[in-house]
Amino acid sequence: MKDHVRPVLAASLLAIATVALAGQTAPVAQSSPERAAGARKGLSAERLARVDRWLQQYVDEDRLAGAVALVLRDGEPVYERAIGWSDKEAGRRMTTGTIFRIASQSKAITSVAIMVLVEEGKVGLNDRLSRFLPAYAQTTVSVPRDGAAADVVPARRPITIRDLLTHTAGISYGTERHVAGAYQEKGLGPAAGSGWYMADKDEPICDTMDRLASLPFVAQPGAAWVYGYNTDILGCVVERASGVPLDEFLRTRITGPLGMRDTQFFLPAAQRDRLAAVYASGADGKIVRAPEGGRGQGAYIEGPRRSFAGGAGLLSTAHDYARFLEMVRNGGAVGGVRILAPRTVRLMTTNHVGTLHGEDLGFGLGFETTERMGANSMDAPGAFGWGGAYGSIFRVDPASGITMVLMIQLMPNATDIRTRFPTMVYQALID
Repeated sequence: MKDHVRPVLAASLLAIATVALAGQTAPVAQSSPERAAGARKGLSAERLARVDRWLQQYVDEDRLAGAVALVLRDGEPVYERAIGWSDKEAGRRMTTGTIFRIASQSKAITSVAIMVLVEEGKVGLNDRLSRFLPAYAQTTVSVPRDGAAADVVPARRPITIRDLLTHTAGISYGTERHVAGAYQEKGLGPAAGSGWYMADKDEPICDTMDRLASLPFVAQPGAAWVYGYNTDILGCVVERASGVPLDEFLRTRITGPLGMRDTQFFLPAAQRDRLAAVYASGADGKIVRAPEGGRGQGAYIEGPRRSFAGGAGLLSTAHDYARFLEMVRNGGAVGGVRILAPRTVRLMTTNHVGTLHGEDLGFGLGFETTERMGANSMDAPGAFGWGGAYGSIFRVDPASGITMVLMIQLMPNATDIRTRFPTMVYQALID
């Protein structure tokens, strides 16, 4: 293991305290390497201990099965914890090597893949999508009228690669009332979990995305920030522009060079015990095991393994994903491996959508951006990040040198853990 988030892994694993069965509470000790690193890097060990107690409380109250939290400052781990259970029913404890479904955190990786091709001159930000997917040469928009009816009108202009990266193409996940029926008939929208789930599809992603082109979208290109299939389409652009499947491109150009050995679309059956189980928040806020299928465990081990969905299909670990984020924070390179140029990274982490995403939160080329102090927890302006449908979250704050990753598997998630985690990290920063 060569990457910088792993040198203290052995010590950290030994220091993670045991977590008792439901209804019992056990303290989680802080390892001495982390304590020393935190002190050197301007974080209070006493305040980091608050994060231990805070995470443990969710497990003790049965609101969360388990979590892995990892925080780096200037590339050095200053906080690393595995709390609770990766599979409570099986009695399998969470470890820092547990693998998670990262859902929409896949989008950042696929967006980087697009920018690799932009740097090679194979894709242009202002290229029409139809250059790579001819089915999108003429698209339509559904405009709701009074009641359940809607008018379908032509798009006023072609969709571009930039539109897809910034989620301003007008393409949703097809769950809105005035389009849901049409999407359902094509195996999308409500027929695909909450729209984004593709692991059970027995067809290549480009076949699915070509079918999507025949459906009406929900806003005109460039008119609104609409979250949806944009990055799945970009995954298909990667395949068409590079000439290789998306999984191969990511493995050979991004995850492989970065040493992200556990980041992939589907898990080998021999590693099934490394994949965390998915739980759901019940009506009383207590967790219950999620069902099989698109709204629960998914087909990431037993599925057809044919749909490489760049929008929400990847699996990863906290270590792997932190390695990827450090590459971005460092201007496109880490550990002697360069993926992107520094100017490309600045472009990706700069707001491109004005106030379409929010008054003080912007969106770049694959990342949400913080435009004002106080707009997103304690982020400094220039911070960026996103999260996933299973509850995971990441933030990168270049001004503070902070990279944070929280991995959980809770869908739906009725807790406040995602919004509070960054605050709990920042409150420990005392320089």
